[in-house]
Amino acid sequence: MIVTNDPVGAAIQDFLQGEKQAEIVVESNLTEDDVISVSYLFRSEEEMPELELLALDQCRGNVLDVGAGAGCHTLALQERGLEVTALDISTGAIAAMEQRGVRQMLHGDVFALKGKASYDTLLLLMNGIGIAGNLEGLERFLEHAKNLLKPGGQLLLESSDILYMFEDEDGSVLLDLNAGYYGEVRYNMRYKDQQTGEFDWLFIDPAILQDYAEDHGYTFELLYEGEYGNYLARLELQAV
Repeated sequence: MIVTNDPVGAAIQDFLQGEKQAEIVVESNLTEDDVISVSYLFRSEEEMPELELLALDQCRGNVLDVGAGAGCHTLALQERGLEVTALDISTGAIAAMEQRGVRQMLHGDVFALKGKASYDTLLLLMNGIGIAGNLEGLERFLEHAKNLLKPGGQLLLESSDILYMFEDEDGSVLLDLNAGYYGEVRYNMRYKDQQTGEFDWLFIDPAILQDYAEDHGYTFELLYEGEYGNYLARLELQAV
């Protein structure tokens, strides 16, 4: 579904119109409200963290930038000479990327995307695999991605193991085993008078991701591990 109540797109558009201090409020069922500074969505390659630079280095062939936002990764890949298409559900984000010089864009949901074996790389940064929503959605996404990837194609994805958020001061971990997987989070995003409404977002620890990837016909490679549980992984589609 394409987003019509579009807080992220509205914030991106306001930033382009001069509201350089614009912030998106992020509510979750896990922690206190947080904010995303919209300026971060416009970072240059020189401002990107090490994980993202490594992901750009690992892109190959025809790339689909899933959840491209304001287009910072798409633009960086264009500058590097790669064939890259930006995908986003946000009307405002798509309009902003057009203004910023992104050459190829798709407006819509990755799960609704058709087309057989079009891409060598699917790029999912900023915890992009979260679009799966939950573990069941992860299985759905891994199967759907097979329809989008060329033989030997790859997923380059960022996620985080958020187990640390459940630790007590003594280092012990308290989990409600009846509440489902701890990385399944509910979010709502707000900007001015617009909000997304609640949606599911997945944070997947690398060990479980590896199990799911291999069960669905992908190899798994951990490319980068950060200080706070975040990581970059490559899932490569195996030949049938």
